[in-house]
Amino acid sequence: MTGKTQPEHYIIVLTGPAGAGKTTVQNYLATEDGIPKIITHTTRAPRAHEQPGVHYYFETPESFAKLDLLEAVHYAGHQYGSSKEGLERAWAHHQVASIVLDTEGALTYRKRLGNQAVIIYLAVPETQELHRRMLQRGDSPAAVQQRLHSAETQRDLELPAELKDVGIYLPNQDWNQTTAQLQQIIEKLSND
Repeated sequence: MTGKTQPEHYIIVLTGPAGAGKTTVQNYLATEDGIPKIITHTTRAPRAHEQPGVHYYFETPESFAKLDLLEAVHYAGHQYGSSKEGLERAWAHHQVASIVLDTEGALTYRKRLGNQAVIIYLAVPETQELHRRMLQRGDSPAAVQQRLHSAETQRDLELPAELKDVGIYLPNQDWNQTTAQLQQIIEKLSND
């Protein structure tokens, strides 16, 4: 084995059901560890607090179709995807980057990037807690009901079988425990 001139690059893939805290964890990693976020593209309309180029790149179906995507999914009636250029831009600044994806996207990243894709599945055992969190972040009650009963949310309520042996299952109920586990993961990746 030859010595590496540069450290291995990793992408932390945060996945789990809607309301599990994926964006909150991503924000924590950016603030605490300087881990850049991969900004993804979507055809859905921005929520009241969201800013283009900060939370997502908001696209039309036509502009979305022209992107050079690493992965793309159809979720809750909209298209989502991440571009290869976005990943490379983040890696130019840090050994580790993060992205928020549904479980289908997480599976795609693992298939495309192998061990460079570190899958963290954020779990919240109670559906009522997911409901409360979505309302708290500003989703309308009708949108929350639709989202919770969608096929995509039902799929994301558990880690796909193909990822069970490689994904990190992280219950996100106690913030202190969540952050302690995240720091252990970051320390391990930084030492690789």
